[in-house]
Amino acid sequence: MKTDVEIAQAATMQPIDDIAAKLGFHPDQLEHYGRYKAKIAPADIFRLPEKQGRLILVTAVNPTPAGEGKTTVTIGLADALNRLKQNAVIAMREPSLGPVFGVKGGAAGGGYAQVLPMEDINLHFTGDFHAIGAANNLLAAMLDNHIYQGNALNIDPKRILWRRAVDMNDRQLRNIIGGLGKPTDGVMRPDGFDITVASEVMAVFCLAKDLNDLKRRLGDMLVAYTVSGSPVYARDLKAQGAMAALLKDALKPNLVQTLEGTPAFVHGGPFANIAHGCNSVTATRAALHLGDYAVTEAGFGADLGAEKFCDIKCRLSGLKPDAAVIVATVRALKYNGGVAKADLSAENIEALQRGLPNLLKHIENLKNVFGLPVVVALNRFVSDTDAELETVQAACARYGVEVSLTEVWAKGGAGGEDLAHKVIRAIETQPNRFAFAYDTEQDIPSKIRTLAQKIYGAADIELSAEAQAETAKLQQLGLDKLPICMAKTQYSLSDNAALLGRPEGFTLHVRGLTLSAGAGFIVVLCGNMMKMPGLPKVPAAEKIDVDENGVISGLF
Repeated sequence: MKTDVEIAQAATMQPIDDIAAKLGFHPDQLEHYGRYKAKIAPADIFRLPEKQGRLILVTAVNPTPAGEGKTTVTIGLADALNRLKQNAVIAMREPSLGPVFGVKGGAAGGGYAQVLPMEDINLHFTGDFHAIGAANNLLAAMLDNHIYQGNALNIDPKRILWRRAVDMNDRQLRNIIGGLGKPTDGVMRPDGFDITVASEVMAVFCLAKDLNDLKRRLGDMLVAYTVSGSPVYARDLKAQGAMAALLKDALKPNLVQTLEGTPAFVHGGPFANIAHGCNSVTATRAALHLGDYAVTEAGFGADLGAEKFCDIKCRLSGLKPDAAVIVATVRALKYNGGVAKADLSAENIEALQRGLPNLLKHIENLKNVFGLPVVVALNRFVSDTDAELETVQAACARYGVEVSLTEVWAKGGAGGEDLAHKVIRAIETQPNRFAFAYDTEQDIPSKIRTLAQKIYGAADIELSAEAQAETAKLQQLGLDKLPICMAKTQYSLSDNAALLGRPEGFTLHVRGLTLSAGAGFIVVLCGNMMKMPGLPKVPAAEKIDVDENGVISGLF
């Protein structure tokens, strides 16, 4: 069996000019990054006739070590829609180098449902993440330089909120002391790094509607407090102009293709467990503008990515999904039912029934809370038995939801045609009463409690003393009426990664809050979530290599 990278390397890609021509672009409108990648200016995108496409959100059950294939289904579904002559365009996130060299892997799909060139997309791509990291660190440098050069704003060095960023899993940088050495080496103070995808610059980048909006949002980012407790924003340091200059080219969506030649905008990449987990608003709008169907994905399980897609991205942008696809596997549901990863290939109906409530909870949320038509994409494995598949289908049928057995990894778009038919039928026949999970006018604890109870199934929440103090500070500043961005484990509906399936009656523990004023939301830190992951004992980087001809191996 070929690996993902072997399948990608064997593919014959079309010149990116040909992919762009399918959407109505002339080669002169492309900014080429080689033969198979290009950026397109938003002005050129939205100058073309609008198709007013239907927006399909692809999400999943809570992720497991068995893998679910959400990105693969996203790509395969778009390929399948095009096979049905429906003119679909993909909008998805760029991968972060941290997971690529860590344990999770890349985010370019798999098997015969991939975006290409896979190696480029999973590595440096067009340099967007480098630009975002540079803009983040420019602000950090200007902040520390302001303090060193006399501190006219009277910034309290012990109340600095802004951290540096690097797009790599590096636990050594979580907490550091900067400014050591001679007096000319800066002011000594505690500091630290977040992974680039957790930077507020990434969130701002993905939510900005244009360059002027980007600049405004960058200026609105809260970076520190003064000695007297007044807020200090990036605009107070006059940093937003230079930061926007670093990001002006990155702001243009990246156009690539699938193995089957479906156009794909791959742009932006915040994680959903520590940020809002969606690709850029510009890329999603571009896909909607140019296609009959726009297929997009949101990170991790529906309790994270899909919730934030609806409550943050749609609320702040005006987007509205027409349907949601929940990706699941029999193996993942058995894992949620208590089966060890090594034993997932054996039939186990009892464990499957114990794990099914995880899927059913996500169905309930998307149908009853967000009011969306829902289809379940059950990624089929050769070890799945007929009895197991029938168990899942029967459970979903009781919720009025169709299940499609997808085989896009092995068959590409052909393996997703049944899913495409069912998604189209759901959009055309099921009611769409799209709504948000909470009202932003609620106070901060009420918004957190609403999410915890309605989406996760918690009995109540518990705020630490620090979180209570931060809540009071945001209320004092009049910044408490923003949406909530929950930072919690992706492995459970709760804040405890060990609570699989559908836990109920638990308490959600809130450790702290941080304000992302530029992005327009409040980040709520739950459990032991942190913004800088670490590498595993055996990182994926150990298996990646490149030969004398530049051919990469070990990349999935």
